[in-house]
Amino acid sequence: MLVIYSFFTHLAHYFLKIVALFNPKIKLFIDGRKIVFKTLKKQIQPTDKTLWIHCASLGEFEQGLPIIEQLKQEYATHKIVVSFFSPSGYEVKKDSSIADVIVYLPLDTKTNAKRFLDAVHPNLVVFVKYEFWPNYLSELKRRNIKTLLVSAIFRENQAFFKSFGKWLQRYLKAFQHFFVQNENSKVLLQNIGFTNVTVSGDTRFDRVLAILERDNRLPFIEDFKQAKTTIIYGSSWEDDEAIYLNFLNTSENIKHIIAPHDIKKEKITYLKSSIHKKVILYSEIKGRVLSDYDVILIDTVGLLTKIYSYADVAFVGGAFKTGLHNILEPAVFGIPIIIGPNYSKFQEATDLVYKKGVITVTNQQEYETAILSLINNENLKTILGNINIQYIIEKAGATTKIISYIKKINNLDLDN
Repeated sequence: MLVIYSFFTHLAHYFLKIVALFNPKIKLFIDGRKIVFKTLKKQIQPTDKTLWIHCASLGEFEQGLPIIEQLKQEYATHKIVVSFFSPSGYEVKKDSSIADVIVYLPLDTKTNAKRFLDAVHPNLVVFVKYEFWPNYLSELKRRNIKTLLVSAIFRENQAFFKSFGKWLQRYLKAFQHFFVQNENSKVLLQNIGFTNVTVSGDTRFDRVLAILERDNRLPFIEDFKQAKTTIIYGSSWEDDEAIYLNFLNTSENIKHIIAPHDIKKEKITYLKSSIHKKVILYSEIKGRVLSDYDVILIDTVGLLTKIYSYADVAFVGGAFKTGLHNILEPAVFGIPIIIGPNYSKFQEATDLVYKKGVITVTNQQEYETAILSLINNENLKTILGNINIQYIIEKAGATTKIISYIKKINNLDLDN
């Protein structure tokens, strides 16, 4: 089966080269991988000691970040190598100072796996959440390199647990230990013979809890807000905007900040034209009296987490069509959150909806009922916000468990 899998991987590579001629994102995917081995040769010497952390995309990087930060402290003599599969992770973080080397992961072929591991020669490998590449895992196992899977979630519909996917189970043996997010994942692994499993939780909780310790002040938001009730719309799409724009346009004495997921000029222009309040783009705020405006439209990236700290209520987008965005970032500031109905794949959303810290709505009327109930009831707003922050506090601690295990691994020899 591995031969067949590898054949189709090669075939996919040639197909993607053709698609790249017409698709900018796929072009990044292809072109970025052309320089991987050159980059590794330049930045990693044969005598270097390295730790390799692999993340599928930006979300997994955020999950892995607390571990990377701790590894840097514990093993300062080692180079940190971070790899990404997706352009949406690599292109955003390629210049980050958190790692010594940041590259795309070459496609999963036997030759690439050998070349990559020859170049990186890691003492330890950490895969974050997902990403099961048979050729890489096979080579890691063959070389007896200590490999961990962290913040993992397994589901019954994955190939590992189906008759047609049993051949993949052998590659899970590359992992010395599985750190999973929930008990169900542990049971699924045990049912196919893996007992080296710890329910550690999700490292994202450690990541977002650390947000409270940094400086989250944004003077332009303070000038804009002026102590008025402020609603933050985070990572919204057109489907989300269709839900909240009517309330935004008809509300009185409320401030609104929209940070849309897509900040292409044409999208921003269209969204701005749909707002019937006094609105200003973030790129236009210099020299303006921001207290005169009702709406700020954020046409840049990197500010949303800090912006959430000023919210009285947050609406988090994505759950009407594309998939819910991060609700933990607003939750950590102890505020109530409103989301759409498609959240079942996100454990934290499922938990917080059940606990009633997060409200789900399916249409414009339900949204307006929910937002008015929160705006007009300070006690309710406080109760829901407290539910959210307490949930994060209770779930934190996964990073400590994982780092403790790494430090106890026999013969890892990271300290030499």
